[in-house]
Amino acid sequence: MASPASPARPFGAVLTAMITPMTADGAVDLDAAARLATYLVDQGNDGLVVSGTTGESGATHAPEKADLVRAVVAAVGDRARVVAGAGSNDTDHAVRMAEQAAEAGAHGLLVVTPYYTRPTQDGLYQHFAAVAGSTDLPVMLYDVPGRTGLRIGAGTLDRIAAHDNVVAVKDATGDVATVAAASARTGLAWYCGDDSLYLAMLAQGAVGLVGVATHALAPQYAALTAAWDAADHARALEIMRSVLPVVDAFNGAGAQAVMAKAAAEVLGVISSRAMRLPNVPASDAETAAMRDALAAAGVLDPARPLSGAAH
Repeated sequence: MASPASPARPFGAVLTAMITPMTADGAVDLDAAARLATYLVDQGNDGLVVSGTTGESGATHAPEKADLVRAVVAAVGDRARVVAGAGSNDTDHAVRMAEQAAEAGAHGLLVVTPYYTRPTQDGLYQHFAAVAGSTDLPVMLYDVPGRTGLRIGAGTLDRIAAHDNVVAVKDATGDVATVAAASARTGLAWYCGDDSLYLAMLAQGAVGLVGVATHALAPQYAALTAAWDAADHARALEIMRSVLPVVDAFNGAGAQAVMAKAAAEVLGVISSRAMRLPNVPASDAETAAMRDALAAAGVLDPARPLSGAAH
């Protein structure tokens, strides 16, 4: 592990927002999820987020989400923190997801800003408070205005930080300059939500990463974290520069979940890159480009063939 859970890093340091493996006919593949979780932890992740955006949370259903938590906790729960997505634009629905995740054995919750409805900041606070108060699990708020249309205001962060269960923020705002002041002011553990900004956010006071490219690059991000902790900033920068081409491949057309499944297939960790609509799986050409990026970075053998499991 890069950094086991601690008060400063309540969910560890390197977490992957895990894809939800599916069979060719679109059913959630729990056996594949357990294998993937084991692989990710073996590679250096000390935490996993299930049923987040990358896990196609908008297209999976409550029983599937609970089963996924159980499968991942059974596979790696003794070695990594398992954080369950409990995000919705319906507060009652988010509360039910939080309760079901707790019953299924999750170690924490990821609670995203309600999307589409764009509530007031007071409504946003009330939403977070309701979900955070529904279980005893520690909560990581997820601020991703590019997907939700609403940013968590500074006053709202200050207010919700007083809640005993709210311990962290996943910051995908891209606003690196505000991290130092916000993390110091609120006392919350700040997690970078953008693979390409991890080093910059560490310099501003972040403690870890919730990544997508970490499906393939967990060893590199764990090493980067260790270098930063050891004050070897030159080494940390060297690693950050080395991973950027692969991060760019994951971010192709903004379809991180799509490309993460392509990467996992290329790595031989899953056998199908099937997805549920409105997402469609990466094409063979897109998957080949991912393979080339991983090979160029030394992550896999360039001779590995594609399995052709897009459907």
